Amino acid sequence: MLVASLPPISLEEMSGVRLMNRTDKKFLTNKATLIRLLEMAQGSYFSQETTKGRIAPYRTVYWDDPEEHRMFRTHICGHRPRTKVRVRTYLDSNDTFLEVKKKNNHGKTKKKRVPVPSIEAVMETGVGEEFLQERTGYSFSQLVPTVGNRFNRITLVNKAHTERLTIDFDLRFHNYETGIDAEMDNIVIIELKRDGRVPSPVLPMLRELRIKPAGFSKYCIGTAVTHPEIKQNKLKLRLRKINKITSET
Repeated sequence: MLVASLPPISLEEMSGVRLMNRTDKKFLTNKATLIRLLEMAQGSYFSQETTKGRIAPYRTVYWDDPEEHRMFRTHICGHRPRTKVRVRTYLDSNDTFLEVKKKNNHGKTKKKRVPVPSIEAVMETGVGEEFLQERTGYSFSQLVPTVGNRFNRITLVNKAHTERLTIDFDLRFHNYETGIDAEMDNIVIIELKRDGRVPSPVLPMLRELRIKPAGFSKYCIGTAVTHPEIKQNKLKLRLRKINKITSET
């Protein structure tokens, strides 16, 4: 794959890429356009490399309250502040974290996390309860696993170490409430994380390829495509756009 021809950057070197005044923006495209983007990125980016290679597999499960699905609803309605609770496993290393993400009234997102033995340990024993209560006021007796996902990620860093690009693809969803599975094999989610408004090598490339900014919450989209009974009118336009992008060649 083209990512292998980019010079490598190790996890240790990645830890030195500290974006103190970080801004985040997401873009959506498909795999064919991603190949063109990686061709254009040659000479401008490093790609993160671990002992397992350049493509890192992830598994995530989200928790929500089973009656109102408040975290899902507050997100699709655009309410702030809002919270998400998830457990994520980095499958290369099996490192697993219980994470709480909060977006405040100013649009800034903060993530706190604590290591846990596994996703199954959280499901079965509620390990991490004290952290959950401290950060959200919820206990695991009030929440259930709702939707899970798996995906692969490529991480790029620019030569100036002022931005990171995460590129997620091969998305698969499983809903723990309905038992429904869904795939989005051709969607690619690019997230640009950069230090303030410093010049970005990738932005002109994205414009040339007509890759436009677009929000994509894996939790909300995963819920929408695997839970047909949940109210999701506010996501219909977003789902149509996703379908259009995935059908393009």
